[in-house]
Parts: sequence; structure tokens; C-alpha cells
Amino acid sequence: MPPSIDSNTTHFSTVAVAGGGLAGLAAGCALAEAGFRVTLFERRPYLGGRASSYQHPGTGEIVDNCQHVLLGCCTNLLDFYGRAGVQDKIRWYEKLTFLEPGGRASVIAPSRLPAPLHTALAFLRADCLSFRDKIAISRAMAALVPAAPADCGESFLDWLKRHGQTEPAIERFWKTILVSALNEDLDQVSLPYAAQVVRESFLKSAAAGRMGIPSVPLTDLYRTAGDYIRARGGDIQLRAGVESFRADASGVSVTANGQEQRFDYLVMAVPFDVLGRMLPDTLLAAPLVAALGQFSTSPITGIHLWFDRQISDLDHAVLLDRTIQWMFHKSRLIEARENDARNNGSGSYVELVVSCSRSLIEKSKAEIVEMAVKEAQEFFPGAREARLLKSTVIKEMHATYSPRPGIDQHRPKPETAWPRVFLAGDWTATGWPATMEGAVRSGYLGAEALARFAGRKRPSFLVPDLAPSGLMKLFG
Repeated sequence: MPPSIDSNTTHFSTVAVAGGGLAGLAAGCALAEAGFRVTLFERRPYLGGRASSYQHPGTGEIVDNCQHVLLGCCTNLLDFYGRAGVQDKIRWYEKLTFLEPGGRASVIAPSRLPAPLHTALAFLRADCLSFRDKIAISRAMAALVPAAPADCGESFLDWLKRHGQTEPAIERFWKTILVSALNEDLDQVSLPYAAQVVRESFLKSAAAGRMGIPSVPLTDLYRTAGDYIRARGGDIQLRAGVESFRADASGVSVTANGQEQRFDYLVMAVPFDVLGRMLPDTLLAAPLVAALGQFSTSPITGIHLWFDRQISDLDHAVLLDRTIQWMFHKSRLIEARENDARNNGSGSYVELVVSCSRSLIEKSKAEIVEMAVKEAQEFFPGAREARLLKSTVIKEMHATYSPRPGIDQHRPKPETAWPRVFLAGDWTATGWPATMEGAVRSGYLGAEALARFAGRKRPSFLVPDLAPSGLMKLFG
């Protein structure tokens, strides 16, 4: 495809993208494919943003800053992986194992029944819930089948109580699934966000609810996205964070590492709190500054443990009734580690995840590791005899924005008060919560808005949602 030519100029259109996370990479890849000359700025020495990996100085190990997973319904994320050529680096799972302290397992998996009944048989067999709990959950699920409720200021916890949910149903099912998905306590979660997660992952179709886990370190997934941009005439500038910008009718001046560069357009793909520090102190910026002031963040903590032996034959599991919510068996999930374990021994590397981890913020690494090992021993008998070789704790203090009731009215669209400046980020108006899918959608939406302004005839990058199946076709 030939380079894009701005209708108001006689030179190739150039675009600066501030931020090398998923939103910035998605925008950069889409625009590069459309013929724009993209320069992406990232303050870190690697790509991926909050979904990245690096060599941890204390352990010498390559670690992800936090485990990230995707679902089959993440159509735009999968499209992005296709562009980057890493779609084969995702391992897909249809079964979800819920573990109770003591090790009793309940497995949720699809059957041949049509959606939304495809997991009903496994759900009825689950030992972690009583019959009364299951009846309550089924009632609430049925209420969510026709459509996601509108945001009327009600939290999902209040909605659950209004729909007769038992305490075990809330703690062992709703909280377990949704706190991990939305990174927020249920009393702070907007009803439409929670309903969307439930409808997409449990009701829409069996394909939509499949869980994908990267089989390589996260940065390896996104390094190739940088190559995609370079191969189309673009540039990736690492250790070069955008500090400020000046926009006028003919273009945008961007300052990075103290040096000013000139572009036709700018995509700001940075977290909302970072953007707030970059905006000029002018009346033009005031509405956006006010909107950004309505956002707050929620933390995630990843606890990385290396044992001298295998502690479980599970690749991953949901953990009930304790602080830790998920176990990801990295020595079984990461290709290189799996091969090494098979050839050289039986060591076990696991990552334990605590979403919405405000209770851990003030705790020391030693306290968190002690808690994590103790809880791991409750779920995995093999951990009781294992020796802990090394450990680290990674706290992502501002992992996601808080999806509280009413926040949607403050999520900005890609267009800004500066005609040549556009926004991307999972906190913008994507129709999705703060997920990798939401981040990619924001990048595509920002690229579409820019391309339209540049006069492109086909500025469509967003991929359609996964179609519902079975009886869910009746509800769209």
C-alpha cells in the first residue's frame, strides 16, 4: 500500500505515537499498514507497557510484570497478534479448574449443549458450590442473558444481592471471576462491565470463553509488533518518553528526551495519569483534564516462586477462599521453561496473582512471600515438601483504571480539542473494560479517527465482535 499523503500537504503523512504498550502498538501497526510513516516513542527499553517482561535483577530470571490472559472473544487482540505474527504463541484452554484449600478440584468445561447452556452440566457437578448456590447463580445468569444492563449507578455487588445471591455464590463464583477480570472489588464495579464479562466469557458461546495464555514472555509477543512498524517505514525509539507536545493547524511538535521533533499527527497512547501531566495548562485542555480527574486506579500483585520440584500437574488454577486468586504454572506454560524442565529436572516456577491487591500494598516482600508459600501449600500438597529456591514480588500499583459505576461518562473518545492529536488507551471510550482487548480496540479506534481526519476513504481497523452461538443468537 502506498504511503498516505495528507490532503493539505505534499509530503508523506507522519505520525508520532507516544507509548509502546498495546494501545500504542495497535495504533502504530494499523497506521503503518495504512501507509502512514509512524514513529513510536517508549520510555522503557522494551515494548509492551504494563504487559511486558524483563530480566529481574534480584533473581536473574525473565519475569512478566503480571500474568495476562485473553479469551476467545478478544477478536481485536487476536487480529493484532495476527499482524505481529505471534498468534501461534498462545495456548488455548477450554477447562477451568477451581481449587479449594485442601486440594479438592471442580472443573468447569463446555459440553455439546447450545450456548448459554454449554457449561451447565459441569457447573451442576462442581463440588465447590452447594445446590442452593447454583440455583442462585443460575437465576442471575438468566437475568443477564437477554442484554447487559445499563449503568444506573448501581454496583454489581448491589445487583447480586438484589438478585438473591448467596454469600458462597458471591465469594466463590462472582468475586473469583470478576475481581480477576476487572481488577476491582465488586462493590466498586459498574454493572455493565460485570455483565459484559459474564455474557462474553460464560454465556455467548463456548469459543468466546476459551482462555488463552502466552507461551512466551510477554515482551516477546510485542517485540515483533515493533518489527511490523519498522518494516513499513516506521521507527521505534526506546528509552524516549514523550514529555510534552505543541499542536497547531499544520502539525504537532513532540518533545522527547529534551529534543523536539515535528509530525503531522500525534497519538497519545499513555495511561490517563501520565497524560494528565503532559497536557498544556490551557483552557483548551481543561475539559480533558477534568475528565481525567475522575479516574482512579487499582493495583495487581504478582508473586513469583521457584521451587526445587514440581508442585502440581496443573497448568493453571483458580484458588478459592484465600488471598491468592490464580496460579499460573510458568514452568509448564512457557515453551523454553517447559523444555528445560523436561530435559534437565523437575523444578517448578509458578506465578501467583492477586488482583485488586490493596491489602498487600504496605506489606513487605518477605511478608507476601511467606503468605503465598503458606497458601500454596494448602492448595498443592507437592509444595509442602518442596524447597523454595528464590522468589520475587512485583506490585503494579496503577495496573488498571477502576471500573466504578458512572465512569463511562468520563471516558474520552479518540478525538481531542487539538484536531491533529488523538487518544488511545484502555481507559478511553472503547466499550470494553481495562483489558488487553480494550487496549487494542482503543489503538484501532484512535487510528481510525486519525485516518478519517487525514481524508482516508477506508479508515476501518476495528474487527467485529465474535458472533453468538446456540440460543444466544436470539439475543444478539
